[in-house]
Amino acid sequence: MVLVTGGTGLVGSHLLYKLISNNEKVRAIYRNPESLSSVKKVFSYYSQDSEKLFGTIKWVKADITDIPSLEIVFQGITQVYHCAALVSFAPNDYYKLRKINIEGTANVVNLCLANGIAKLCYVSSIATVGKPPKPEMLIDETTPWNPEDDNSVYSITKYGAEMEVWRGSQEGLNIVMVNPGVIIGPGFWNGNGSSGLIRRIHKGIPYYTTGTGGYVDVDDVVNIMHQLMHSEITNENFILVSANLPFKDFQYKIATALDVSPAKKELPQLFLEMGWRLDWFRHKLTGANRQLSKQMAKTVRNTSFYDSSKVKNTLNYTFKDIDTSIEGVCQYFLEDL
Repeated sequence: MVLVTGGTGLVGSHLLYKLISNNEKVRAIYRNPESLSSVKKVFSYYSQDSEKLFGTIKWVKADITDIPSLEIVFQGITQVYHCAALVSFAPNDYYKLRKINIEGTANVVNLCLANGIAKLCYVSSIATVGKPPKPEMLIDETTPWNPEDDNSVYSITKYGAEMEVWRGSQEGLNIVMVNPGVIIGPGFWNGNGSSGLIRRIHKGIPYYTTGTGGYVDVDDVVNIMHQLMHSEITNENFILVSANLPFKDFQYKIATALDVSPAKKELPQLFLEMGWRLDWFRHKLTGANRQLSKQMAKTVRNTSFYDSSKVKNTLNYTFKDIDTSIEGVCQYFLEDL
């Protein structure tokens, strides 16, 4: 039986659909019963028998930070897909991020070792990949991480989680790891990822930023994870980016697919510099959650180009065209309206 953590998220829900469509026996954990409706929604995009397919999953209420509940979940499991994580770039969430991303991953790794799990697939992020000496250079799996950089709290804790996974590999656990870029997929329109950005662009965003980022379709992420888990490949990580796009172009493609006006003005750097400082002051004054950190303001101006040659060559894999991905996801959004 296969175990999936984070099954109620974007990657996890699409992975569950992939696994059960492949007639694999699946157990998945959840924390909040209300989040299960998001999985059903994702299933409904791809099948008229979504309720029936959803019913084949063995759902167990558990938390990766709660070891006793996890010990029960691991009984009879042979493979684990670890997708659960907290995504936040707010500095005030640092300790919460450590608890879930680092300690939670350590718990998963330890239970994999204790239960003789055959293989673990961990979903990391390009946020943990290093930066090259020159911005125009391609970033690949060998680009070294620099802990002295002004890294975001999310990057720091996801990197710490990776260290727990590599530690498990040193102790005899077979692992594979994926580092996806910004993942494009339907559902979760109120979230902070690309789906939430689609909703905001539909409402109207007046400004664009000057940076460049890496993007990948959720189907590509899931398909590659599945192929890696059913291969002889172990103890390797793979960057998953189908296209490097300026943020301006990415927003333009979404706006075009939604038939709304794209952002026409560049957001001045001064606005970003003032914005994160005012946001910090607002947080200190009122205790409200941070909306714009110093690292986020820097990221949206950064130019980064990611190289997915390793996974392409290893699996002979061809990524979905990014325009096709954007058009498809935007169509799902418009239908959900």
